[in-house]
Amino acid sequence: MTSLLQSHQPSDRSEYVPPYPGFESLFQVKLESAPRDAHIKWPDAIDELPGDGNAQVRLFQAMDAALRRLDSVRNDFDVVLVHFPDTWTFATRGKFFDAHDALKALGAKYNIPTQVLNDRVFSFTHTASRSWRLATAIYVKAAGTPWKLAPLKGVPDDTAYIGLAYALRGDQRDAHYVTCCSQVFDMDGGGMQFVAFEARDPVADVAEARRNPFLSRDDMRAVLARSLELYQGRNGGNLPKRLVIHKTTAFKQAEIEGAFDALAGVQEVECVEVSQASCWRGVWLVQSGRTSPPSQPSGYPVPRGTVVIRSGNSALVWVAGNAPEVSSKGDYYQGKKSIPKPLQLIRHAGSGSLELTAHEALALTKMDWNNDALYDPVPVSIRYSQRLARTIANVPDLPGNVYPYRLFM
Repeated sequence: MTSLLQSHQPSDRSEYVPPYPGFESLFQVKLESAPRDAHIKWPDAIDELPGDGNAQVRLFQAMDAALRRLDSVRNDFDVVLVHFPDTWTFATRGKFFDAHDALKALGAKYNIPTQVLNDRVFSFTHTASRSWRLATAIYVKAAGTPWKLAPLKGVPDDTAYIGLAYALRGDQRDAHYVTCCSQVFDMDGGGMQFVAFEARDPVADVAEARRNPFLSRDDMRAVLARSLELYQGRNGGNLPKRLVIHKTTAFKQAEIEGAFDALAGVQEVECVEVSQASCWRGVWLVQSGRTSPPSQPSGYPVPRGTVVIRSGNSALVWVAGNAPEVSSKGDYYQGKKSIPKPLQLIRHAGSGSLELTAHEALALTKMDWNNDALYDPVPVSIRYSQRLARTIANVPDLPGNVYPYRLFM
């Protein structure tokens, strides 16, 4: 953590990573260690943790006890750093237990944001990249806003984005969903909250539900009505002029009807399927300098942001691709491997320009505050709700409630 106070020159991805200037210079706020009362030392060996049960049970009890103790000195710190040594891996990851997700769920219970560290962070040699990642994560978890979207041409100011993801919970004979709903309420990045909503209607066909998760009309109306209340609470009781709903699978007719039931007062509503399962690929052609053939494949992929309209309600957008504007050395392809596949956008309800819908999805891939990459493969509305869904799946007793996303980063 002391290294975050210092400046570092990049030693990897030099065409993209800028020099790290130091935490205070970067965020205009100091980074300080908490008082001694807010430090908790666990034994080196996991089998030395107190309590009964196997290693996973004792680890969960130790995390709960530590956060409960830290809650008593909550005014002394902003973010808790938690070290899981590699020697504990046999207990931190298992078929029915994930210590990271369990810790996040406990953090939500006590309203304490946590940052997990493993041994690799201490041996990682690229100090500038490590510093960018850790510093940004800590700043966000301390309720900071590291960056925001520039205004998008053609997008109304009062536009809200909602991402839906589902976690199947309960006995297979009476399975039902917990719906995870993430909001990116405004263009400055505010309002990133989750609704962990307990669906009331049971799932009739579990096999179909696993393939294409969907809600009943009543459940969709209930979860979106609750989400709308959150927006109004943040915006003086006003409704958004436009609401865009993202999910990774097709919208059933009952879901669309439930959405319009809940959003009757919103002028424009769009239901957009954002799928990574596209079979399309593309090669960018450039002039060959010869008469025959006049073109040849470029040495870099299709430019990021390329859109191909497939029909009146579907389009392809290359989120991953060549982005020379961000590089100090010309062409830049994040990851540098494979031919990127586009996202497939299918609009199941709504109207307007598909290019605008694609532009919004592209912009939202820049809003993940939990990494230092140029972009995420999917919009943040999808990514954040998926992460909470995964946490709920691993920690089924997490109550349906409203949570700030920083607790689950």
